[in-house]
This record gives sequence, C-alpha cells and structure tokens, in this order.
Amino acid sequence: MKTDAPYLQVAIAAAKEAGRIQKLHLGQAHQVEYKGDIDLVTEVDRICEQAIVKVISDVFPDHDFISEESSFEDKRSPWKWIIDPLDGTTNYSHGYPFFCVSIGLEREGEARLGVVYAPVLDELFYAEKGKGAYLNGNRLSVSRVNILDRGFLVTGFPYDAREHVDLYLAYFRQFILKGFAIRRDGSAALNLSYVAAGRFDGYWELRLHPWDTAAGRLMVTEAGGKMTDFRGQPFRIYSDTMLGTNGSIHQEMLQAIQEIGDRWKAT
Repeated sequence: MKTDAPYLQVAIAAAKEAGRIQKLHLGQAHQVEYKGDIDLVTEVDRICEQAIVKVISDVFPDHDFISEESSFEDKRSPWKWIIDPLDGTTNYSHGYPFFCVSIGLEREGEARLGVVYAPVLDELFYAEKGKGAYLNGNRLSVSRVNILDRGFLVTGFPYDAREHVDLYLAYFRQFILKGFAIRRDGSAALNLSYVAAGRFDGYWELRLHPWDTAAGRLMVTEAGGKMTDFRGQPFRIYSDTMLGTNGSIHQEMLQAIQEIGDRWKAT
C-alpha cells in the first residue's frame, strides 16, 4: 500500500512546532477575545496557526487549508489540511493542562492522516489510512469493555450550551444512568485520541466542527473503533452529531441516544 509518509512527517513537524509554542506561553497572561459568550480565542491560537500553515505551505504550497481561526484562499487543490491550532483554548487560557494541536489531511474528501499532539505530556498520536494508529510509536488499540454499564465515557458541551442546556443535559443524564463514569475535559481531538488509546470507551458530542474531529476520527477507526452520527450513519467531519466508541458498546450507546429522540434537529 502506498504510504503518506512525507505528509505525515510534515504534519508531525507542524504539530510539534505549535506544541512548542504552546508550552512556551503556558501560564502567562494571555490576550483573550470572545467569539461568543463562552467561545474564546487567544493570541497563542493565532501564533500556532501561523506556524502550522508555514511549516506545511513551505513543503506543499498548493494545498488548501481549513482552520478554526482563519479563512484561507481556496486553491482548488485535492489536498486539504484541516487544523485546530489549539484545541482546548479555554483550558489553556486558565493553565489547565489538557489541550493539544490537531491536524488532519484529506485528499478529495477522504481522510488520509491525522496528528494530535499534547505537548504537556509530550504525547504524539497519529494515524494513516489503512496503516493503524500510534502513540509515540506504539500501536494503539481500543478498549475491550463490552457492556455500557462498565463504560468509561467522555463528552463535551457545545458553545450554544446556555441556549439548549436541557437538551445537552438529557444526554448527560442518560449516560450517568447507563454508563460507569463520565468525564468532560474540553478537547474533542484529545478525547477521540483517548478512545483510540483505550483510555475512554465511548465519546458523544453535538455541534462539533471539522477541525475538532478531522484527525481524531481516523485515530479511532484505525485503532479498531467505530464512528457514526446519532442516526447510526457513518460519521463525517461535517455531521451535526458524533458518537465514537470502541465498537463493542457502540450499539448500546446509540440505543441510549435514540431513546431521547431527535430533539437535537430543532436546535
């Protein structure tokens, strides 16, 4: 099988440079801007984005980009880099050490690779289509937990949580009752990587963006897990809903979600 190794090497170099910047500025006072009531951005987000785009563009100048923080000229390239330069900005701005860099690459809409780098623990997650998922060079595999009652789960709340709090809490309540334990720690890319590593057994969330999941979705599937939307259809990075699991508890989680109904469609 043809490898995407040159692309992976560039993605890793870009992620590590952004991670270096994040560590350098961690704990300092940051200039914070609010894109919404609870959606913020710092100058570190933008510095990291610039660094990532430069590293990649120096090697692949004709490639396209999608990023959380900026809009880019559409070059009509079949190659598209989808980046979140600092996933977990709220955590970062408060000195809470759960954040990462997320870089995904698509060719003609097909996921080819994903890189997620958590600089505080120096953990580099990466995956290539058909090549498996890895953490610091060690092959990853999802957990073997096979009943939801023993499932260690994770979730997040969208930035419109204040407007739709009852809806999002309905899912949270459902999995408090049906799962073993839940965490909510503020980084979609890391949450998906942790599912791939077997640290979490399942992860659900609504209203994510392409840069939140472009790298992590491939991590999960290449580690043997499963990704769908709340309807049970194959997950796309533009989907409104996301369920990522070890596969073994996927149907139980999907059933629990569907018991709540499809009220999310109206939000």
